[in-house]
Amino acid sequence: MVKNEEVVEDLLDAEIDVQQDQSDGPEAQVDELEQSKKELAETKDSLLRLAADFENYKKRMERTRLDAMKYREEALLKEILPVVDNLNRAIDQGKSCGESSELLEGVELTCKGLFNVLEKFEVTPLESLGEPFDPNLHEALAMDHSEDVAENHVLVEFEKGYQYKDKLIRPAKVVVSKGTAT
Repeated sequence: MVKNEEVVEDLLDAEIDVQQDQSDGPEAQVDELEQSKKELAETKDSLLRLAADFENYKKRMERTRLDAMKYREEALLKEILPVVDNLNRAIDQGKSCGESSELLEGVELTCKGLFNVLEKFEVTPLESLGEPFDPNLHEALAMDHSEDVAENHVLVEFEKGYQYKDKLIRPAKVVVSKGTAT
């Protein structure tokens, strides 16, 4: 008998729940449906944004990888540039001595060969003497007056600047003209 009473109580509870659901009416169900639709739209929007962010990430990583491949030799080339400078100084010193010796010719050939290798890797020297000063390409070490070179133009080049492909790998170290002394 106890079981029958429990079943009757459960049926009464269920009937009360149904009556409450019915008392909420179709408006409550419509509101609940609208809320569910809104949550679904928000979730869909979040997923679309996440997918777009992931695509942007993949593109950015591909660009980074391509740049790394494009400029992979840069560190090596930066290390070679001081050797080029020393060879050029040796050539200038040999020329100033007035003797055209075989040693000087050998150093010139070595320097020329090294320049050919650098050109093969798309390293090009920047021409600075007499050019307008550009802080993106030149590092100004000093300023001096000059009758021959216009104001804000490169007067002396201490160290040549170099460009690797389309990127500056070393600025030229220069003295900039102040113009004529007044």
